Amino acid sequence: MKVLLSRSVVCAVGLAAGFGLAGCSDASSGRAAVKTSSVTAVAQYAGTPARVRRMTQSQYTNTIAYVFGSDLSIGEPFAPLPRTDGLLASGASSAGMTAGEFQQLQRSASAIATQVVDKGNLGDRTSPRRDFLVPCKPAAIDAPDDACAAKFIRQTGRLLFRHTLPDALVTELTGNAHKGAAELKDFYAGLATVIEGMLLDPGVLLITDSTEPDPAHAGKRRLTANALASRLSFFLWDAAPDDELLKAAESGALYTKKGRAAAVDRMIASPRLEAGVRAFFDDMFGFEEFAVTAKDPKTYPMITGQTLLDSREQTLRTVVDHLITRKGDYRDLFLTRNTFISPTLAPVYGVPSSTGWSAYEFPQDAHRAGILSQISFLALHSHPARSSATKRGKALRETLLCQKVPPPPPNVDFSAVENPDPTLRTARERLTRHSVNPVCAGCHKITDPIGLALETFDGAGRYRDTEKGVKLDTSGSLDGKTFNSSEGLGSALHDHPQLASCLVKRMYSFGTGGPLSNADTPAVEALSAAFAQAGYRVPDLLRMIAVSDAFSEVVETPAAVKTADAGQQTVAK
Repeated sequence: MKVLLSRSVVCAVGLAAGFGLAGCSDASSGRAAVKTSSVTAVAQYAGTPARVRRMTQSQYTNTIAYVFGSDLSIGEPFAPLPRTDGLLASGASSAGMTAGEFQQLQRSASAIATQVVDKGNLGDRTSPRRDFLVPCKPAAIDAPDDACAAKFIRQTGRLLFRHTLPDALVTELTGNAHKGAAELKDFYAGLATVIEGMLLDPGVLLITDSTEPDPAHAGKRRLTANALASRLSFFLWDAAPDDELLKAAESGALYTKKGRAAAVDRMIASPRLEAGVRAFFDDMFGFEEFAVTAKDPKTYPMITGQTLLDSREQTLRTVVDHLITRKGDYRDLFLTRNTFISPTLAPVYGVPSSTGWSAYEFPQDAHRAGILSQISFLALHSHPARSSATKRGKALRETLLCQKVPPPPPNVDFSAVENPDPTLRTARERLTRHSVNPVCAGCHKITDPIGLALETFDGAGRYRDTEKGVKLDTSGSLDGKTFNSSEGLGSALHDHPQLASCLVKRMYSFGTGGPLSNADTPAVEALSAAFAQAGYRVPDLLRMIAVSDAFSEVVETPAAVKTADAGQQTVAK
């Protein structure tokens, strides 16, 4: 399909060549006034830098589903993002795109455009898909119809670009549709060339924090209303704004506390909130690693690729049910026995199987409490043929407590673990070799005492109480809190002061589209205090972030400010 791009593709070509996103921004930034927090009367929020970031795969998928329908085949046009400050979403602000990746995206855009104008049926509908998606019928199917094309372009372009299209751009795109229809002698084929071009436009692919002068503060700047709407929508729904949110932006309602609160409350009450919550926790938990995770079939024959996919889904279902449906305390996510089981997970957990997904509550004697005891965490942070107390302890500290564990020093001898003395039958005995080695002891003392509590689960996540005939010792401590079992570890994590503050850091970073800096500390501290006062309820935290001044204010980024790993505290050896 010949693509007629809407405007200069210099930025897109730069992306294809692998350049960073900063040069594609039309956002301006300035130092915004510091206002008193709407969450607490004490802390003052500085705001965040104006950023440009690439859409994530899920944001693109959810946006296409909203604009054109969830039954379209989209594929995976985007390459993986770099993980920055604990989140892939933060890496989106520094990601580039190779020429090969751009070609992959172009193939996806072409496939989507073809499906949109397809003359076949739309699911159970008897009318063609295009009759549902195109709000008018051309005067002749084999010739241009500028009026109909312009109507479609205005309506669809507003949702894709996340603002009302200027008349000049509508005229340009209509001209492209006219040219394509005339050359191909097909109105819908001409329209498809424009759809494909829009889907490749940097204005669609890049989320830009465009700014404007702040009328309330001379010489300062603020996010434009449409940029604020985009920030809200990608944060709460993991997708572009819907028509109602765009109208709230265009009316100026998002600039008032009452108007923004009303918009945020509507979004949090929407079923689409689930997509946003799932996207955040999938990112925070590092679940993209399941794409490259596999288990040794000889050691764990019951673990298939589908089992691992279902384990990821199980945890996300547990998260949504506990935090959104039940509006539970975030900390109780590490104690709850309520979850969901699929037919592939049932044999690993040793529970009765049923058709499809079903709600399940582990009994008290099942040794399963909280998401640390679910297959997703246990299998993801293990080796292909054995468990790993070190990997599990490291993941707990870095993912859930925002503590950075130093990497192992070079030339470390792993033979004691990889090819252990056969007389050392348990992980605790084998890891003792590291604890007596001063080169290794510093890091292992902050990971192994936690990870060893999870040794009652093997590398596939199956429960066991012995290893090679030896009774497992699962006692340990987490920053001064001792325990004797995996359930005790869950309780210690529940009570850890950094558990909730880490979530706030990650969620604030996810919502504002980039890594944290030292300037964000007052906002994070104020939000953490308010989160505790609200009973650690995630919907309340989402609302507090979304309506806060820091979420919408824009500041310059001093060259000296560090951003890499700013949200993590290195654990002392």
